[in-house]
Amino acid sequence: MRAVTLILIALLLLLQYPLWLGKGSWLKVWDMNRQLEAQQQSNQQNKSRNASMDAEVRDLKQGTAAIEERARSELGMVKRDEIFYQIVVGQPAEVSSADNTANPLSQDTD
Repeated sequence: MRAVTLILIALLLLLQYPLWLGKGSWLKVWDMNRQLEAQQQSNQQNKSRNASMDAEVRDLKQGTAAIEERARSELGMVKRDEIFYQIVVGQPAEVSSADNTANPLSQDTD
């Protein structure tokens, strides 16, 4: 009876091997599903990027407004007879005590 049990266990293990570790095993199916999901996500990102590029190309081909906008923003171009004003926003210069000692007029005399 013990021999029959061992034979049945051995057969069970032989039948389970392809299921878990063989060519079409559950581990490989799980790994392929994971790779498929990653590829689908990458494809979706590429589709959205391609759609935005396609819209930009169509806009550049059809109208001059997009070309003018790019020339103004990226190249700093202005139209003929157009006046360009540039407003520079900055912080006021601070005067340090080292600057005061370097100036001979600001020093006290005895």
